[in-house]
Amino acid sequence: MLKKVKKLSKNYKKHEDKVTKYNYLSTNYEGIEFPSAWSELRASHQFCDGIIKCAGRSYFPIHRPILSAVSPFFRALFINRLNRNAEGTNEVSINNVPGDIFSLILDYAYTGTCKVTAENVEQLLPFADQFQVQGVVQLCCQFLLQELKPDNCLGIYKFAKHYFCKDSNEKCKKYIYHHFKEIYKENSEFKELDHNELISILENDELNVRNEETVFEAIKSWVEVNEKERKEYLPMLLKCIRYKFINSDYISNNILSWKLIQNNQNCQEIFEPSNIKSDLFSRLRIPYEILFAIGGWSEGSPTNFIETYDCRANKWFLSIHTDTVLRAYHGLCTLNNLIYVIGGFDGYNYFNTVRCFNPITKEWIEKACMYHVRCFVSVCTDDGIIYALGGCSNGPTRLSSAERYKPERNQWEMIPPMHRQRSDASAAALNHKIYIVGGFNGKEILRSCEVFDIESNQWSYIRSLSYPRTKMSLVAFGDDLYVFGGYDGLTRLTSVERYNSTERKEWEKVPRMSTARSNLAAVVLDEMIYVFGGYTGSVTTSSMEYYNPKTNQWSNSSSMNLNRCALGACVLSGLPDAKEYSFLSKTKNYIQDQKISKPKEESEESIKESPTYPTKTID
Repeated sequence: MLKKVKKLSKNYKKHEDKVTKYNYLSTNYEGIEFPSAWSELRASHQFCDGIIKCAGRSYFPIHRPILSAVSPFFRALFINRLNRNAEGTNEVSINNVPGDIFSLILDYAYTGTCKVTAENVEQLLPFADQFQVQGVVQLCCQFLLQELKPDNCLGIYKFAKHYFCKDSNEKCKKYIYHHFKEIYKENSEFKELDHNELISILENDELNVRNEETVFEAIKSWVEVNEKERKEYLPMLLKCIRYKFINSDYISNNILSWKLIQNNQNCQEIFEPSNIKSDLFSRLRIPYEILFAIGGWSEGSPTNFIETYDCRANKWFLSIHTDTVLRAYHGLCTLNNLIYVIGGFDGYNYFNTVRCFNPITKEWIEKACMYHVRCFVSVCTDDGIIYALGGCSNGPTRLSSAERYKPERNQWEMIPPMHRQRSDASAAALNHKIYIVGGFNGKEILRSCEVFDIESNQWSYIRSLSYPRTKMSLVAFGDDLYVFGGYDGLTRLTSVERYNSTERKEWEKVPRMSTARSNLAAVVLDEMIYVFGGYTGSVTTSSMEYYNPKTNQWSNSSSMNLNRCALGACVLSGLPDAKEYSFLSKTKNYIQDQKISKPKEESEESIKESPTYPTKTID
């Protein structure tokens, strides 16, 4: 984390009069090769034809053509453009510039790059801008983007905006939209924004707020910093709120009861019935996170249908991008905003293949195959690596083997096997460890759980589940693991258990789901845990419900378009084309989408799940 970054938005004002107003700053500084001979000449001081004197009696022999090539500022000095009749100069004094900072600028001039750090970026960027070395300005902005945090992003945003780093400025704004709740609570500079900056943030469709009450609370906290001066902006700020999505009691008890609103006629007019129902106040935000559900078992056979869920609109949409094979009982995960479909079953064949979907280009690509065929496989990711654990190969054999995939190599490698054979188990990564729970070994349903320590490359047991479970779903949230539903050999389960990985290290009961489910999907979305789909014991369901870990309560949500079990699901965050997957882009086609009839509930005879397991259990 940057040590000085909170000062950036204040310190840029020191250089305000010296800033060059770039109309556009290119980001394409990668891949430029500078001749190695330039660095050799610099090191040996051969053919030097100029000198730069800096603060502290530092001086640098330089090659004027090389420095002029990256800096219009020095080019103008060297050829003396102010007096065309005079000879150019070969010596320049810049006494306000530290030698170590100017040395970095020379590094860029001779090599095309320089080392930007948290300790030097605050000085380097203003001087690079002053000398019009756009490449160094860009490198500094790229570095700042890597350091974005809720408590420093506003300072970096103003810094990038001031120095006309167009691409960096846009990425900063995206970060602010997507992390707004943390920013307005944690960033001291939030209350220093001017009203135009605040309005620009609050009115944006990409503002990531679970409810519009958050927007009002942010407005109130900003105004109350200086009510006397800021209350005049209140009518404009209040128009940024989407009132259709606020409970009427909250409007009455929290918004209309605020004295600043009660005493302002312009504010009062906003809440007249004719205004409060306007399109502006009922427009949905674009979700930051998009839920994808892919494949599964539906109407007695595998499906290749993809659905996406908009958590802001609480609606599911069928996707047209179904160019993938029929697949059920597969593993699904996301890595670097790509979706990986791993192993599975198409009704006839078991697979070791891996397909990758790019939600931006809408293309499917084949990736390297696993070493083993794996159906009923458990999949998770950690630190840029995919883990595929256990499953079932061709025939009745359940697997204890495990392997992992590194996308940069497009290669799988075997890791030590688990202690138990497990298919229909579920896995999750937490604190750089890989957990797998329950499952079926071909004879018995398991209670046992294991953890793989990536550093020691070893598996070990943890506390067993309270109940034997297979076909359940495991997710990590905070420092806890949650296991949902499944099958115990007798019935489909509604029960939920939670495991604390840091303190108690034991399983405890959590309120039950409203629907019994096996072969379900579960994901963390918008600070909630959503569970959906699955087999109830009599039918395959499309229903969805979600659990709030903070309130320890369940709520119902809208159902998928398809009844399905044995599906895969994942969540992608911050997609640049998130709007394409949101209700805002679907509005025109929404009526047509509704004409797609949902499949009828399936009879027990039409459902083909994996084989019924014996009732005997084992720890």
